[in-house]
Amino acid sequence: MKKQLLHPDYVIVGCGVSGLYCALNLPKDSDILMLSKDAFDHSDSFLAQGGICVLWNEDDFDDYFEDTMKAGHYENNRESVKIMINSSKELINDLVTYGVDFHKDENGEFVFTKEGGHSKKRILFHEDITGEEITSHLLEAAKQRENITMMEYTTMYDLMVANGRCIGIKAHSKKDELYDINAKYTILATGGIGGLYRHSTNFPILTGDSINLAKRYGIETEHLDYVQIHPTTLFSTKPGRRFLISESVRGEGAILLNKDGERFCNELLPRDIVTKAIKEQMKDDHMEYVMLDMSPIPKETILNHFPHIYEYCLENGYDVTKQPIPVVPAQHYFMGGIKVNTNSHTSMPGLYAVGETACNGVHGKNRLASNSLLESMVFAKRAALDIIAKEGKQ
Repeated sequence: MKKQLLHPDYVIVGCGVSGLYCALNLPKDSDILMLSKDAFDHSDSFLAQGGICVLWNEDDFDDYFEDTMKAGHYENNRESVKIMINSSKELINDLVTYGVDFHKDENGEFVFTKEGGHSKKRILFHEDITGEEITSHLLEAAKQRENITMMEYTTMYDLMVANGRCIGIKAHSKKDELYDINAKYTILATGGIGGLYRHSTNFPILTGDSINLAKRYGIETEHLDYVQIHPTTLFSTKPGRRFLISESVRGEGAILLNKDGERFCNELLPRDIVTKAIKEQMKDDHMEYVMLDMSPIPKETILNHFPHIYEYCLENGYDVTKQPIPVVPAQHYFMGGIKVNTNSHTSMPGLYAVGETACNGVHGKNRLASNSLLESMVFAKRAALDIIAKEGKQ
């Protein structure tokens, strides 16, 4: 089969928030090619429920920093954490210009919620589909840019390397079309590894493609064993992706119960601690799940803040306003990945990695809730700015 040769300035592999935001921050007069392994809206960014953290009050910096470090067992890269936090307000303001609609009160002021591991409310949200709200607006903006070409159902299977430098990628389409894509810079934004697990909240297409190529080419990786399990997904015996019950549900007051209807842990501790408590309780109860009781949350709040969780559970036979639901931990997020610096550059010249496939050290050993969307976009923009700076020196 004849290969097609493509020559964009930049190729971005992945169409989640990190890939999209990177593309939108690259020069408008550059030629950008974006690839999606599946449909454009089948990135895990669309699945993020809870929200996105922001340092809206400067007095909160120390607490926010400590919450992130504590959740990460103090294995975080302190400089990366500072960059993320200090960039958050500017990022939120930018997202608003793209049309992202974060929840506001009757006075038009942002409403903040709280999740596990946070010492105070600092999370912005849009109902219980914050990821979809953000990603859909960024996707629409990218589609409208004349300099951005987007290809669905196209999978990267190899890097193109010359004299130790990445000069692009090799890809194939769903129709078995082959592409050699030569680019000045390559940005990997291929997401996590959930597709390798039996129980995961991730789309099954996320199989660590970039990680595998990094290992093949000797590109530095870091903390490949740092995998986060989310404490609460709706229990099911059906095959396929597990439905996430957002951390925000517990942040708003939901409690965890054992088989006797007794509360057994502090629901607002970091995810790894809550997950451990749930697994121990399941073992003690000889059960495959524990129960999550949302009755402490006012019904109006459930219907307004968590309408999609309410509807999905109802479709599966549970009315969360009237009864507890069975929940079980499942693989959720990958804190390790391709090692990058604070500008998202890998150890290979010409190659960047952003989003969940990259490891800049922000999350340490365990990610603090609602830091993922923020971290992905902050460091995606830094990749774009670093590329622009290098281009200016050439």
